[in-house]
Amino acid sequence: MQNAVAKQFLLLAGKPILMHTLERFNECILKPEIILVLNIDQHRYWEDLCVQYNFDVPHRLVKGGVQRFHSVNNGLKTIKGNGIVAVHDAVRPLVSTELILASYQVAEEKGSAIVAVQPTDSVRMIQGEDTLSLKRDELYLIQTPQTFEVSLLKKAYKADYRNDFTDDSSVVEYAGNKLVVIPGSRDNIKITYAEDLEWAEFILQRKRLLK
Repeated sequence: MQNAVAKQFLLLAGKPILMHTLERFNECILKPEIILVLNIDQHRYWEDLCVQYNFDVPHRLVKGGVQRFHSVNNGLKTIKGNGIVAVHDAVRPLVSTELILASYQVAEEKGSAIVAVQPTDSVRMIQGEDTLSLKRDELYLIQTPQTFEVSLLKKAYKADYRNDFTDDSSVVEYAGNKLVVIPGSRDNIKITYAEDLEWAEFILQRKRLLK
């Protein structure tokens, strides 16, 4: 983003991206308990933002870790007992309540639910000077939420950190578990670049017009 403000705090439709994200989970019919894992240096800033924007969605604030792996682990440690837990990117504010619900339902039945969409572009793998065409109908772009039985995810996170742990599904797979992939949504974008923020504004406006 090349911005001094962390991207989860950038404004989307008049309020921080992160507030939209938490609202989507709070609006889900399941009303899941929300655990927000943030860098400790951002806690005071977030609390001030909640006051400034009159943000009152219930959530528990937890200290983040060095890597995403450690942050998720910190959040898991606050969960008592078993159940279903969904891990979601702070900067995916357009996730639908229907997709959240589906992920919980599938994870409850099958142990996991990994949200994904298939690429529409042709895909090639480049290795040095060689390129290889890949079958896009065999490829999936992984999104969040990634949802699991709590006991399964906690057990997987007992592993030592590895650089190839890019998300929760990679940690769970490393522990020897099968993953269940469910259809995601092309609207469920991860805001990474400036143009993503513009696209998110457009999607929000479109959804308002459709209501």
